Amino acid sequence: MPRDARSRRYLMCPPTHFEVTYSINPWMDPGKPVDLPLAMAQWEDLRDRYLALGHTVELLDPRPDLPDMVYAANGACVVDGRVLGARFAHREREAEAEAHLEWFRAHGFTEIHEPLHINEGEGDFAVTSTYVLAGQGFRSSPLSHGEAQEFFGRPVIGLELVDPRYYHLDTALSVLDDDRDEIMYYPGAFSPGSRAVLARLFPDALLTSEEDAARLGLNAVSDGRHVVLPQAATGLFEPLRERGFEPVGVDLGELLKGGGSVKCCTQELRAA
Repeated sequence: MPRDARSRRYLMCPPTHFEVTYSINPWMDPGKPVDLPLAMAQWEDLRDRYLALGHTVELLDPRPDLPDMVYAANGACVVDGRVLGARFAHREREAEAEAHLEWFRAHGFTEIHEPLHINEGEGDFAVTSTYVLAGQGFRSSPLSHGEAQEFFGRPVIGLELVDPRYYHLDTALSVLDDDRDEIMYYPGAFSPGSRAVLARLFPDALLTSEEDAARLGLNAVSDGRHVVLPQAATGLFEPLRERGFEPVGVDLGELLKGGGSVKCCTQELRAA
């Protein structure tokens, strides 16, 4: 089927102070040093890909005491111009939430909600035209789902994550076409009940292999036509092409040391 790209607006944060000095997910190993110049070059390549595809990239200023700020998707979720802030599960990232809220206040966003319950932004919220899909099990509280539904006025579908490698929803599921409610996901990351819900809501979803999921191939960003994803997830390229998408592979190997890839570095600013 023909695919149409839609211009997007993204918020990103350069990995100026990125390092792995603690471990709050299975991917993080403080014993593996980060090559910071390489991490910066890989991040800049991702940003430049977005710009070349016609998207707008806004920048969040990095802070030296917050090495994980490069994973900008975790700091908020924006739907219809309304900003649901984050409340992080781990103290190492707590201050990122206020840094994001300061950016939104300074850039003209007026409908902002500071959450009562733990949620980690687009790490655990994925947005389609019909639903907000919401992960739980390792980071975000199930209580955040009702809070999000009340604020956004959209149905929120809770999904239970059961594999610690996929500690955020955006490591196990990606929205391919938000207008047509098309997604791809790795079934093994979800509980049996959540798999049944996904199969019912998205019967034509692209199901991915454990191998591609383990390469964080689902930590991807789509504009409706171009799907930017880790280049190591080679098994996803042809299935995406068969569905009319154009995969764009990138190497974010240094940022993977912190447990994130393309989507983790990219927060979408959805206008009203």
